[in-house]
Amino acid sequence: MDAVAAFDPWSPEFVADPYPAYAELREGGRAHWYGRTGQWLIPHHEDVSALLRDRRLGRTYTHRFTHEEFGREAPDPRYEPFHTLNDHGLLDLEGADHTRIRRLVSKAFTPRTVERLAPTVRELAAGLVAELVAAGGGDLQATVAEPLPVAVIAAMLGVPETDEERAMLRPWSAAICGMFELNPTEETARAAVRASIEFSDYLRELIARRRTEPGDDLISALIGVEELTEQEMVSTCVLLLNAGHEATVNVTAGGVWTLLRHDAWASLTPGNSSTAVDELLRYDTPLQMFERWVLDDIEVGGTPIPRGSEVALLLGSANRDPARFGPTADTLDLTRADNPHVTFGAGVHYCLGAPLARLELTAVFEELRRQAPALRLAAPPTRTPGYIIRGLTTLPVEL
Repeated sequence: MDAVAAFDPWSPEFVADPYPAYAELREGGRAHWYGRTGQWLIPHHEDVSALLRDRRLGRTYTHRFTHEEFGREAPDPRYEPFHTLNDHGLLDLEGADHTRIRRLVSKAFTPRTVERLAPTVRELAAGLVAELVAAGGGDLQATVAEPLPVAVIAAMLGVPETDEERAMLRPWSAAICGMFELNPTEETARAAVRASIEFSDYLRELIARRRTEPGDDLISALIGVEELTEQEMVSTCVLLLNAGHEATVNVTAGGVWTLLRHDAWASLTPGNSSTAVDELLRYDTPLQMFERWVLDDIEVGGTPIPRGSEVALLLGSANRDPARFGPTADTLDLTRADNPHVTFGAGVHYCLGAPLARLELTAVFEELRRQAPALRLAAPPTRTPGYIIRGLTTLPVEL
């Protein structure tokens, strides 16, 4: 049977457990044409890791080609607010613009900066878990997993706790991220456009406030940078909020579920929490696919992939590849020391917030184990329907 036939990202069964299909793809070859999305699927760790670093690929192509030159259609003008927001963000920039903005923003994510945040992160995690414990349980997704990283990023950006829009940060992010799924629906696109407009309007108003009332926050710092346009500031803030909490939210709830369903909750200790976090990031990858445009002809495993193509780097498959992780690739091992997972990407687009994500995850798992040692499922969790961004919508637990 054709290995690609098992790859069905619109099937709830596949989304629930894509890993057997990944195994078929890896066994079937190194590059597979997938006609339903017009992409080349790349399932092996060695290839995914190499292509993430390969400058013959890019998140965009418009720094080198027009849409016509690249053989692609221009984006639908109805979705212009989303594309304007997305195209000026760090994730989708290439070349000199990417280098310039990443250099500026990276100052907010130095090891020293992240370490200064540690007491705040641990205090927030302890407080949220304490509330869950005081209630005797509840939906861990809504009460712990979602509030923690949103609060941390909002504080870094300087979003006041008193602003009514603060409650919209997570819904706005979810709506915008819906456009990163494969073949998004018209309804998804309209929701992303609305969220892009509302989020941008709020940030422009907040930037205006910070110009007259600066604070000790990232937005205030960015205002003083002459090299940044206001649109780049807005897009950068949205990206930091979206990328800065989506993975952490999904690994918190998904990681707890992974530990509980593998009877591994008691195996999580302060001594192994660091390696455990990386193993949870590897074992059930929160971002299953990362797409790149082919800017110059490449070859993968003897298969030529011409300029103008799009490759789908299957991070979730790469992280379960026995060729890199050995015969225990499909086994959860909280003590795994050799763990070069690609969850945070690689190369020039390596996730700036990786140290912060690890800090948040380590803090929240340690607090959950300390305050809720007998944590258990109260009911089956529910999963988000999307394939690329892998997460839960609810995780009911009891103590």
